[in-house]
Amino acid sequence: MYKLLPLAITAVPVLGVGASGWDDAYTKAQTALQKLSQNEKAGIVSGVTWEGGPCVGNTYAASSINYPSLCLQDSPLGIRFANPVTAFPAGINVGATWDRDLLYARGAAMGAEAKGLGVHVQLGPVSGPLGKNPDGGRNWEGFSVDPYLSGVGMEETIRGMQDSGVQACAKHWLGNEQEVHRDTISSNMGDRETHELYAWPFMNAVRANVASVMCSYNKVNGTWGCESDGILNELLKNELGFRGYIVSDWNAQHTGVHSALAGLDMTMPGSDFNTPRGSIFWGSNLVEAVSNGSVPQSRLDDMVTRVLAAWYLVDQDQGYPEVAFSSWNGGKASVNVTADHASIARTVARDSIVLLKNDDQTLPLKRPGSLAIIGQDAIVNPNGANACNDRGCNTGTLAMGWGSGTAEFPYLVGPLDAIQKQAAQDGTTIITSTTDDSTAAAEAARKAETAIVFINSDAGEGYITVEGNPGDRNNLDPWHNGNALVQAVAAANKNVIVVVHSVGPVILETILAQPSVKAITWAGIPGQESGNALNDILFGSTSPSAKLPYTIAKQRSDYGAGWVNSQSDDFTEGIFVDYRHFDKNGLSPRYEFGYGLSYTNFTYSALTVNVFATSGPTTGSIVPGGPVELFESVGTVKAQIENAGLVAGAEVAQLYIGLPDSAPSSPPRQLRGFEKVNLQPGKSELVTFELSRRDLSYWDSTMQKWVVPAGTFRVYVGASSRDIRQQGTFTV
Repeated sequence: MYKLLPLAITAVPVLGVGASGWDDAYTKAQTALQKLSQNEKAGIVSGVTWEGGPCVGNTYAASSINYPSLCLQDSPLGIRFANPVTAFPAGINVGATWDRDLLYARGAAMGAEAKGLGVHVQLGPVSGPLGKNPDGGRNWEGFSVDPYLSGVGMEETIRGMQDSGVQACAKHWLGNEQEVHRDTISSNMGDRETHELYAWPFMNAVRANVASVMCSYNKVNGTWGCESDGILNELLKNELGFRGYIVSDWNAQHTGVHSALAGLDMTMPGSDFNTPRGSIFWGSNLVEAVSNGSVPQSRLDDMVTRVLAAWYLVDQDQGYPEVAFSSWNGGKASVNVTADHASIARTVARDSIVLLKNDDQTLPLKRPGSLAIIGQDAIVNPNGANACNDRGCNTGTLAMGWGSGTAEFPYLVGPLDAIQKQAAQDGTTIITSTTDDSTAAAEAARKAETAIVFINSDAGEGYITVEGNPGDRNNLDPWHNGNALVQAVAAANKNVIVVVHSVGPVILETILAQPSVKAITWAGIPGQESGNALNDILFGSTSPSAKLPYTIAKQRSDYGAGWVNSQSDDFTEGIFVDYRHFDKNGLSPRYEFGYGLSYTNFTYSALTVNVFATSGPTTGSIVPGGPVELFESVGTVKAQIENAGLVAGAEVAQLYIGLPDSAPSSPPRQLRGFEKVNLQPGKSELVTFELSRRDLSYWDSTMQKWVVPAGTFRVYVGASSRDIRQQGTFTV
């Protein structure tokens, strides 16, 4: 009854990131540079103004080297403003799969669609915000609040995108953790959390040879993110060895000369959004700045070389398609690039559904006689899935947050649609109440054996306010009185299942207090295949295997962080974000980071630890990602995982490391590895976690080095950050 393998996924054509990588790309770029005029150089690094071309960002072409107007286009889950395209599950959902293969496959499929449409630079993936604030509006665009999991998400997605021939753009660098005041606030970040949390996933991105990085709107320690020598030149380019180019977020540039000297390499969209267009800092002004000596010629040449090298890196100089759509006239593309990517979207959506509660084996459903389907979130917006600009409303089922990180739905399968189809096969009677009216909900619930209640919680980018939420969420409660809706249903029916579509954590205490609530699933924001993916889990064709990419608390205040309504955020939580905060302070979460149930059971045994690291700071040369020895293997941890249940399933085995007491004020444990294994009943597999030097290091702000501390390390392997099944130690 349970499918073990993902739905059929046809391999995306892989072109590969140039055989010789950056060195070869730089050689080509430096040759091309010699043929360019000053105006062409400035044009390559300057936008042509908002709506000045078919894409959300467009540069000037350079005819002397047959270089096109570069097309830069949102978003990190699909191609914004174009159709038809695949509306993939959001980053937070693919993070919840903890599946490297799916991360890569989704990235490769998005890259293939971008290339097919003539997009040169797809603006994603996202690890800024990381998600330290559980109510942050754009957390759902990223993969996880944990830097290790987020880093794997960045790396695999970038490899997939760039193997398909599109330039990835890692964003938003750095400290972009909220929407309220995002274009004025200063993120006052300590050196240690900057490295260990917020820069960590970008290290993976640079390690994966990401073509570009987008700097953010906010200030970092008092200096604009797109004009900070400290985070652009010193941290990203010098310390992390980034060889691509830095592009501004749209209208995040504030000066011409200073931004050039600080390390910005491309400005977007080339002017502000006012009418008439103004605030043009580069273009002809950049040529003048070089002419009068304000900006060295070498700096302009470096900008251009970086941009050209990224173009060559992914072979975009060889027969790249023309742009096949316009963002400004409805986006209808002249080609259909979706191929069979719906299967990837469905697999990701399915394998990202976290089973939080399942009393009395309520799930999977087994040909029920009758089902009540309750809540507006069960149906597609009656006005159409794309009725609201950039998804900026909360009507109907939630399958995508709002803002520039969205795409047009080619279609949206609502939960009710899929359940009705299954019910027809099973002979199940369906009773519906597809509003959020509690009285109607209770009436429907009384008529059915089992009631499924759909609730949600939305968020998005700050240029749109939805139901009083200014991008960031005002609270962590379900929207539309979801708690009251569940209470009404639970009073009328003794067998209630709750499905949560949410951009992030939701406080579930009121719902869990209802004895009739037997099962809860977290389905995130699953994209176009929402209902079909949910059906796979509810009716048991697949056993759930997802794990939470963040902690669900018992109350909002337990997180110790949240967006602030002021002009500065002092990041007082330091490195103690999400589960690190809960562990340090002895707080009990409702559902911990890494948690997720299955329809089967797994046992852990035979832990072996073989680590041969030496203590001390890094001393090696810089490679893409940071000091070379950070990425060297220093040993392995292994454990045997067995499916001890009766059905096939997949388990995410997680490795956490606790640093020695000699490391200053560190979290009790931090994620440093995970492996997802598919197992038939009674079968087992030995999983191997390979540790790098970085996994054992902390950032020493005095030495300005990554340091492996001396002493005894603690090793934890388990099914979540709290469900530890095997423990060990090693000493360095």
